[in-house]
Amino acid sequence: MQKKVLKVNPKDNVIVALMDLPAGESVHLDGTDYTILKDIKAKHKFAAVDFEDGDHILMYGVIVGKANQSIRQGEVITTENVKHQSAKVVGKTDTLGWTPPNVDKWKDRTFMGYHREDGQVGTENVWLFFPLVFCENKNIETLKDIFEKELLHDKASKHQLLLRSLLNGGETADVAVEEEEPDTRVFKNIDVRFITHQGGCGGIRQDAEALGRLFAGYVNNPNVAGATVLSLGCQNLQVQIFMDSLHALAPDNKKPIVVYEQQKSGTIDEMLTGVIKDSYEGIKKANEIERKPASITKLNIGLECGGSDGFSGISANPVLGEVSDIMAAVGGTTMLAEFPELCGVEQELVNRCINDEDGVKFLKLMKDFEASVVAAGSGFDMNPSPGNIKDGLITDAMKSAGASKKGGAAPIVEVLDFTEYATKPGLNLLCTPGNDAECTTALVGSGATVVLFTTGLGTPMGNPISPVVKISSNTVLAEKMSDIIDFNAGTVISGEKTIPEAADELLELIINVASGEVKTKADVLNQNDFIPWRRGVSL
Repeated sequence: MQKKVLKVNPKDNVIVALMDLPAGESVHLDGTDYTILKDIKAKHKFAAVDFEDGDHILMYGVIVGKANQSIRQGEVITTENVKHQSAKVVGKTDTLGWTPPNVDKWKDRTFMGYHREDGQVGTENVWLFFPLVFCENKNIETLKDIFEKELLHDKASKHQLLLRSLLNGGETADVAVEEEEPDTRVFKNIDVRFITHQGGCGGIRQDAEALGRLFAGYVNNPNVAGATVLSLGCQNLQVQIFMDSLHALAPDNKKPIVVYEQQKSGTIDEMLTGVIKDSYEGIKKANEIERKPASITKLNIGLECGGSDGFSGISANPVLGEVSDIMAAVGGTTMLAEFPELCGVEQELVNRCINDEDGVKFLKLMKDFEASVVAAGSGFDMNPSPGNIKDGLITDAMKSAGASKKGGAAPIVEVLDFTEYATKPGLNLLCTPGNDAECTTALVGSGATVVLFTTGLGTPMGNPISPVVKISSNTVLAEKMSDIIDFNAGTVISGEKTIPEAADELLELIINVASGEVKTKADVLNQNDFIPWRRGVSL
């Protein structure tokens, strides 16, 4: 039977409504009866005690806000009566102990992956096309049209057939998908993906150089078999900058890289002719690579949330945290990102850093990031979106305390800045924005071969080279937006499953996705989002 309310941590002085609670209802929790003073929607919190102006609000055992007026026991927590507040960080104060979960059933598990010469193992086999500067986007789009038409032979979609019917005088929106020619892809063991972006020139040189490192990370990611790179010639992100970044990351890179520079190639026709011929040879060769068994310790899992709600931090995110702890215990790699959504839990994360230097680096990255946001006239406290607030995430610290649960409780083996590549097994911290697409883009550039993406409101996005598994925090979303959700963690809220049970089920799905046996909904929908983080301004 589903509970009506939940106190996440014994130290908390607010209580979560797990279902709508009408005014006047009495709820019982931990030996105390609480009378609801006004209607409270599911996912929102109400006061467990009487608050005076200035009192701290505690959730997840940490400070997530402060009262800016008197709040009575049983009264809902809102943006009107509570403001953002987080605890001060004083550097590493303790080394937190960790008891790894029992991983007997996971330690010998394998997935079917693509083995690369450097020892990494991919979950996908992708030939990647990308430009070093936005000036080449049109040529990338032309190549995308050419290669997809000839290599994929996709059937017409339902919506394409709808438009066709309307053009032919049809009036109904209910168009059945016609039986057309069967799937006749030329290469069945290689995916060809295309990236466009708005960077590479016109901004500060540091952003161009960061984009070069990001692309080096994509090429080095074991999900990529080879790449075709287009350059204009005069842009900030020169070919040599990209190649130097790749060499620094992979000195013995054996992956084929096809590079064409338009200002050296003459006409567009001449350049595209050469690009198509050379890329075809590389794609044909990459198609010969086959999946082989690999230990799940070879997986690199990115952890992210987007479109979060009041249940994300008590269902979907803790389930990811359990998966992350299992992976850390068996020797796999996970990465927790979104630094603006770690505000308020810095002390715990610093204490979890194995090396003191990483704790110092984490705090500096956080401080510098927030300073840049303040300089722009904002602050981390502005992070919660209207959708977050509407569904119960009142302050950034409250949102962050729940978001950080994706990282479980394992020690932090390394702190990485944007574009730095993960090389140490265990839990890593990666500096990225909270922006969904920028975060996913960064995680994959740092080596993620699978991304786990929790959502409470629904976010339809993916990545060009790594599968993105969408996990819903509640069953309503999983049923309403079933076309984008891969896994429902709402069973934790309903009481059908415990967090460890849901984590085991999710890890089985991850292995199937990594083996190519299950396609993610984002992949089915061709959600191939790529948005690099630009730290600077346009010039």
